[in-house]
Amino acid sequence: MTNTVRAPIEDLPRSQAQRRVLVVLVAAQVLSGAGLAAGVTVGALLAQDMLSSTSLAGLPSAVGTAGSALAAIAVGQISQARGRRPGLAAGYLAGAVGSAGVIAAAVAGDPVLLFLALFVYGAGTATNLQARYAGADLAAPAHRARAVSTVLVATTLGGVVGPNLAAPTGDLAHSLGVPHLAGPFLLAGAAYAIAALVLAIWLRPDPLLLARTLEVEPAAAAYAQADDVGGQPYPAVEGRRSGVLVGVLVMALTQLVMVAIMTMTPVHLHDHGHGTAASGLVIAIHIGAMYLPSPLSGWLVDRYGRLAIAAASALALLAAAIVAAGAPGDSVALFAVALALLGLGWNLGLVTGTAIITDAVPPATRARTQGLVDVAIAIAGATGGLASGLVVAAAGYPLLAIGGGVLALAIVPAVVAAARNR
Repeated sequence: MTNTVRAPIEDLPRSQAQRRVLVVLVAAQVLSGAGLAAGVTVGALLAQDMLSSTSLAGLPSAVGTAGSALAAIAVGQISQARGRRPGLAAGYLAGAVGSAGVIAAAVAGDPVLLFLALFVYGAGTATNLQARYAGADLAAPAHRARAVSTVLVATTLGGVVGPNLAAPTGDLAHSLGVPHLAGPFLLAGAAYAIAALVLAIWLRPDPLLLARTLEVEPAAAAYAQADDVGGQPYPAVEGRRSGVLVGVLVMALTQLVMVAIMTMTPVHLHDHGHGTAASGLVIAIHIGAMYLPSPLSGWLVDRYGRLAIAAASALALLAAAIVAAGAPGDSVALFAVALALLGLGWNLGLVTGTAIITDAVPPATRARTQGLVDVAIAIAGATGGLASGLVVAAAGYPLLAIGGGVLALAIVPAVVAAARNR
């Protein structure tokens, strides 16, 4: 490994390598954002149409998220053994294969094939999230959250454009003899395949292999030193095993709440007479809010500390839940506001949790640990997706929203406990 990386290192300083890595990751994330948006926009509606059941409309999200859990392990293991480039490229290629499977299932009208394909499609979501770790591999600890945010914000363009292409891609699909609701998966398959190609060709030098070779960061215990940007000491939770636990808790809860409310919002809008264009607009705003605030989130995390912003993510999710629960069924604008707040809360939690995890784990074992962490996040998302349809069928969408907001508040006592152990 040292021999294959050493030659480029001598000609490519770490700062230059980091800039190149971020450029390539940004290009791939723009594409993958469009890919992941397809399942969010029409996945639940497609299942509802094929199964004729609202209570099972959350299954696509749950199955896709379960697939992303397995993919997170695979991408993490490949990255640990061979680097980020082959790991991320393989994950996006699997997402493209899953997209093709969804289209085939829609044409055949086969629900079993649909869920198998969505399971594979979930690899794209897992890889999209794993890419944020690649952005942080070469970053200095005091700028790590901002590096993560750069990768995340790149997803915004594809994530916002993708849902708004739901109607046009549906028309294209119809002209090709494919059911209208499967149209966005045509876009997803192409986007994931091109993202895999971009990474396979241009993600050189590999950021994780380079980080190991250069020994970018000191021992984890050194992270308790003062932040050279804000002059504030990092929390003692960082660099310790408790850092991983707190990071997992923050990201898992924000993922569960976000997926649960997001999954059933298009169904709720559909039940109140809104079409795919309205759902696409709301989801586009939501995905924009998930990623667009990333630069600000990264700056806040680096400046004011991981734990303070983790608590802020819980409050944003609670605000989203309150707005969603109280919104009239005919008000697309209020649902857009609710899902914007939902996306913001998720973004704050993801940037914070990623920084905590990366701070706590050295390069030698980083990719494997990060893969396992994302499994926990994926399981939380699968739980939220599966439970969302059952809760809405039994008690209604407003109760789902409020329940999610209350659950998000569990982040606060965890943050308080971690702060007391500083």
